[in-house]
Amino acid sequence: MTHVSHWVYPKETLIRHHMPVGAKRAWIRKDGHMFFDGFALARIDVSDNVSLRVRIGGTGPAVVLLHGHPRTHTTWHHVAPRLAAAGFTVVCPDLRGYGQSTGPVPDPEHRQYSDRAMAQDIAQLMTSLGHQSFSVVGHDRGSYVAYRTALDHADRVERLAVFDCVPILEALERADARFAEEWWHWFFFATEHAERVICADPLAWYRPEAARIGQENYDDMVAAITDPETVRAMLEDYRAGLHVDRAADEADRAAGRTIGCPTLVAWSIHDDMETLYGDPAAIWRPWVSGELRTARIDSGHHMAEDNPAQLTAELTAFLST
Repeated sequence: MTHVSHWVYPKETLIRHHMPVGAKRAWIRKDGHMFFDGFALARIDVSDNVSLRVRIGGTGPAVVLLHGHPRTHTTWHHVAPRLAAAGFTVVCPDLRGYGQSTGPVPDPEHRQYSDRAMAQDIAQLMTSLGHQSFSVVGHDRGSYVAYRTALDHADRVERLAVFDCVPILEALERADARFAEEWWHWFFFATEHAERVICADPLAWYRPEAARIGQENYDDMVAAITDPETVRAMLEDYRAGLHVDRAADEADRAAGRTIGCPTLVAWSIHDDMETLYGDPAAIWRPWVSGELRTARIDSGHHMAEDNPAQLTAELTAFLST
């Protein structure tokens, strides 16, 4: 049974998801900046061993925003309120094991942190919140969960947006010397040494900058990356990617399963997507049988933090038509 609970968190009180989402709850900095203005914060159990921290705001068609590595849901702090103001119910969870969501003990085959398991979390979360249908948006590792949700729960996902990624099978099949040089961390994270190296000095490893990403977002990220259990869970996500997630993609391709809903593929022009893949959308086309749209975002990799205005405009236009 799904359980929704109060949850004590610094600076704010979490409220049950069935309370009016329009109730004004926000962090207010001394400079007057509103952090997730109008959003409620809750903890929702989606299975016996997974409890998601989730922020919810707005009214209208539901859209889920999924963060990447090593971020938490707070990476969307500029985008989520703008989408809510545009007429959407916006749901921002921490993925299982990330941020302040809990996760199960890892298993030898890494299935507990597979995209399929995380997609089931998202489906159950939206059921708990009363949304039979919804759109799903993902960035970085969150994109893998997003498109897996669209494949495994096709009857519920109305629209899909994936940012800064290609299907994980495609990335691995195209892994050449340039990919190895740029994305070597994928393979390092799969080793038994990764936890020890990262946890020895997580701030040096991830190098977050409060001035660039915002103080509250920085604080939330630092709380996550300095917790060894969270680091292990995040690495399990990568380990699943190289094995069980790849196998899931292989099975879908062999069976001819594709994404049938309208799909937006967007990438940061100051990241390495075009360097690695030329036109990332061309890689997505065999995977999408529905309408495929594209957008190039004038930003570095963390587009929700670097250029939230353009990203929100692209998302609003896509979700509204």
